[in-house]
Amino acid sequence: MTVMKKQIRHLIAACALALPLASFANEGGPALDKAPINIQDTESLQRGAQIFTNYCLSCHSAVSMRYNRLMDIGLSEQQIKDNLLPDGVKIGEPMKISMMAADAKNWLGAPPPDLSVVARSRGADWLYTYLRGFYRDDTRPTGWNNVVFDKVGMPHVFWQWQGDQVLKTVKGPHGEEHKLELVKAGTLTKLENGKAVTVDYDRRMADLTNFLVFMGEPAQVKRNQIGYVVLMFLGLLLLPLAYFLKKEYWKDVH
Repeated sequence: MTVMKKQIRHLIAACALALPLASFANEGGPALDKAPINIQDTESLQRGAQIFTNYCLSCHSAVSMRYNRLMDIGLSEQQIKDNLLPDGVKIGEPMKISMMAADAKNWLGAPPPDLSVVARSRGADWLYTYLRGFYRDDTRPTGWNNVVFDKVGMPHVFWQWQGDQVLKTVKGPHGEEHKLELVKAGTLTKLENGKAVTVDYDRRMADLTNFLVFMGEPAQVKRNQIGYVVLMFLGLLLLPLAYFLKKEYWKDVH
C-alpha cells in the first residue's frame, strides 16, 4: 500500500511538471488555421501533385517519394509521364532536383529542405497556414516574410496567385495583435468592398497541403482501404458465428 501511494505521488508530481511545459509550448506562436485534409479525395491529391511538381520540385526534393507512387492517387503511368515526369527521368525514380547542394548554398544561403516528411514534422495546420501566411517585407532579401516562419528565406512562389499581403498591427481584446491584410489581389484572390476573398487560393493551398500529407505516408490510402475491407469481412464472418453461439448458449434458458 505504501509503494502504491508513492507511485501515485510520483505520477501527480510528473503531471504537475508537465502542465507548465505544455502551456509554454503553446505560447508565443501564431494561431494556426485548420487544414481541410482528406487523403481519400483523389482529385485534391492529383491537383496537389501537379502544384508540387510544377512549383516546389524545382528547389525542394522529395527523395522518399517515387513518381510511380502517384498511381496510388488514381493517376495512370501514362498521365504521370505526360504531365508530371521531368525529361530524362524514369517513372520509378525518386523525386530529386537537378540543383546541387553546393550551388543551392551559394545561391540561397542554405540548401532547400527535402519535403518528403515535412507534413509529419511540421503538421498539416502549420503547412496550410504557412502557405497562406506570406506578406511583403522590404527588410528581407527576397522581399517576403511569413507569419509562422519569421525571417523565412524562401520567396513567395505563389504571389501571383495570392497577390500582396501586408502585416498590420491592430488593437485586439488582449492588446495589440498582428493581422494580415490583402492589399493587392492576385489571379486567385479578389477584393470586394474592401474585403479579401481568397477562396480559390485557399483551395489550391489545401490541395498542396493534402498532397504533402499523403507524401509523408503514401501507403496510408491503401492501408485505410484494406482496413475497411478487412473490417467488413470480419463483420460478415463473425456475426453469424456470434448469433449461433448466443442461440446455443441461451437455448436452455428460453
